[in-house]
Amino acid sequence: CMAMMAASVFFFLSMNTFERKWRLSILVSGLITFIAAVHYWYMRDYWGAYGESPTFFRYVDWILTVPLMCVEFYLILKAAGAKKSLMWRMILLSVVMLVTGYIGEAVNRPNAQLWGLISGLAYFAIAYDIWFGKAKQLALKAGGSVLSAHKA
Repeated sequence: CMAMMAASVFFFLSMNTFERKWRLSILVSGLITFIAAVHYWYMRDYWGAYGESPTFFRYVDWILTVPLMCVEFYLILKAAGAKKSLMWRMILLSVVMLVTGYIGEAVNRPNAQLWGLISGLAYFAIAYDIWFGKAKQLALKAGGSVLSAHKA
């Protein structure tokens, strides 16, 4: 929790030291780590009070931060000519992944394998886009700092 909050402070305070084209990306990074820090705080308290996994808080955190990470990939690759359609595809896949994962874990446990399969397929589609698909091609084409940021 504290590491995420410290990262948020770093991102927010250092935004103006980056080139203008990267500032929105740094802002999104700060938002992701801030949202995670707040939810980790809630999850810690939930665990302390009930002694069980805070499933709901985990998914609330993920439904906010994972699509923002997809936006982050787009913002990095925008310099390489990425289209918004790549961002929206990744956001849609991330929402499918998370909603079906939650259904399988917390709502419809008897069919968890089916929901897990759907969630896993969405996850692997995102991973493919990033490591082998359009996102990877754009990062390789751009090279330099775009490729380094994409790898990170």
